[in-house]
Amino acid sequence: MALSISRRAVQLLGPLSQWRCIGSVSAANGSSHWAHDLRGLISQQSLSTVEFSQSLRDGAFFSGHRRLSTSILTPNGEADFPSDLLSKKKVIVPDREIGLYQDLVIPVTNFLSEEKGLMVLAGDVFDVPIRKDIVHRVVRWQLAKRQQGTHSTKTISEVSGTGRKPWKQKGTGRARHGSRRGPQFRGGATMHGPKPRSHAIKLNKKVRRLGLKIALTARAAEGKLLIFDDMEIPTHKTKNVVNYVEQMENTKKVLLVDGGPINEKLKLATQNLHYVNVLPSIGLNVYSILLHDTLVMSRDAVNRIVERMHTPINR
Repeated sequence: MALSISRRAVQLLGPLSQWRCIGSVSAANGSSHWAHDLRGLISQQSLSTVEFSQSLRDGAFFSGHRRLSTSILTPNGEADFPSDLLSKKKVIVPDREIGLYQDLVIPVTNFLSEEKGLMVLAGDVFDVPIRKDIVHRVVRWQLAKRQQGTHSTKTISEVSGTGRKPWKQKGTGRARHGSRRGPQFRGGATMHGPKPRSHAIKLNKKVRRLGLKIALTARAAEGKLLIFDDMEIPTHKTKNVVNYVEQMENTKKVLLVDGGPINEKLKLATQNLHYVNVLPSIGLNVYSILLHDTLVMSRDAVNRIVERMHTPINR
């Protein structure tokens, strides 16, 4: 029969070495000897109710039985804690507060990782408060607007078939019908089916512009925004772009944004890479930024985006 022990009785047992002693006795002599020794130990270590309450008030009870409680981590006590349970990952703490509309200074480089000076990013474009609801609305607007809406089904007047009554109204025992083109017949019409239409939803220009600012701010805050002096590459070979991307840390998908039309060499070098996409600055959008974990922009692209964000909205 299993021995039932309350938590209070277990806390009164004392040092952990006595538990090890009991465990060795139980392994050698069986469970009956273990139960007998445990009852004796409880009777020896038991406290009266008054003594137990006094020890709780003084704190001596918890200090004497800390070994039976959860481990407590202290600055000098990491050696007592299993090293395999400690995480080796460093916690990244942002060195600045996001969303204060402060201008950012970011180094400028190129595909060869050469230093090309510094560039100041406008705070009202690259340091705005993060709002996930705005990003969600802009992405829904983009995905809805890009739907073709060419789905179409035929109504009873459009479907092919005769207009003759299939059989007489009465006397056959069958249900009455007036046409073979009805939706209940094979090859008949589709009722309330989709017709070509636009799926676009309305979204104010201010909200669209704010969504782009939030996406740029998020990439800048994550350190995933790189500024290149230009997008010029020496050759159109794809292996060169592959080597450039491999040099970037923690990069899986890259979006390259240039100011004007895309360079022909860059277009040829990236067209076979599914994880590298190229856009002109006029085509930069929230959904494309979210699909790529790293955003690479040229100086010209940054200037054009800032100019576009500062242009008054025509009403």
